Amino acid sequence: MMARILARYPFLPALVIALVLLALNGLYQPRSVSLIGLTGLTKTYLALMLLAIAQTYVVYAGDIDLSVGAIVSLVNVVLVVLMERWGGGGVSIFAAMAAGLLVGLACGLINGLVVAALRLQAIVATFATSIFFTGVALWVLPVAGLPAPTAFWRTYGGRFFEVPFVFYAVLLLALVLYLMARLRLTTQLLAVGDDAQSAFQSGLPVTAIRIKGYALCGLFAALAAFCITGDTASGDPLVGGKMTLFSVAAVVLGGAALSGGFGTVVGSVFGALIIGLINSLVYFVGTPSEWQNLVQGLAILIALMAGILVGRRTRR
Repeated sequence: MMARILARYPFLPALVIALVLLALNGLYQPRSVSLIGLTGLTKTYLALMLLAIAQTYVVYAGDIDLSVGAIVSLVNVVLVVLMERWGGGGVSIFAAMAAGLLVGLACGLINGLVVAALRLQAIVATFATSIFFTGVALWVLPVAGLPAPTAFWRTYGGRFFEVPFVFYAVLLLALVLYLMARLRLTTQLLAVGDDAQSAFQSGLPVTAIRIKGYALCGLFAALAAFCITGDTASGDPLVGGKMTLFSVAAVVLGGAALSGGFGTVVGSVFGALIIGLINSLVYFVGTPSEWQNLVQGLAILIALMAGILVGRRTRR
């Protein structure tokens, strides 16, 4: 019975771990579970949630994208530079955001063409494109620190009708993911990841489907860059570098299989929350600074092991 439930809802172990970590955070720092604390947590880790979602659509098809962090960095600097050059007003902000989405989409399409059309190994090809995208980001903005317009970051960190803006963003994201889960493309990505040969023999355009998965990844990476820009209020050509492997870890923590064909974006969101809650808990318990990375890594490793063991038992 339990195996059947987990097979239908593979994100449940990640949800349980996230709730336990949230309770532990509240135990050591009660203010962390207040509205202000939860707002700060969401504001800080919404970018990682979006990047985990981006990675999920690629992993569905059995691929991987090691360039998502570089895409975030590139979109971040393009967004800030264009907003500054176009005046920083309302129209320029929306125009720069549109340009940022196009940049993310273009990066995703490049990855898709290189991996799916040219049939290069995804892990090597996207590592190479990450270096290229980082180089372009450094060309656009060689030195970090260019400030974003005040209207942009104040909106991201502000409130509307006494409700934090990030909660509206989360609700909109939930609606988008709900609709996308019912798209044929999502089912096709999972089918390709489950068995690409069978999917091809059944008439599915495997190459086009994989390219579309990378395109979706690029779009969600661009949205993650918007969140980072709103949170840091500045441009940094290296801001997304550390987020790539965190996005992969979040996908695995959420119950997805890197081999493809199994997982949910909801699980990836919970996986990103787990990473954020672990980081917060390590700080709240007073871990010495020289031990924080060690403890964080060990905690994430234990959570990964637990998630993988449950996932293997479920698939069996």
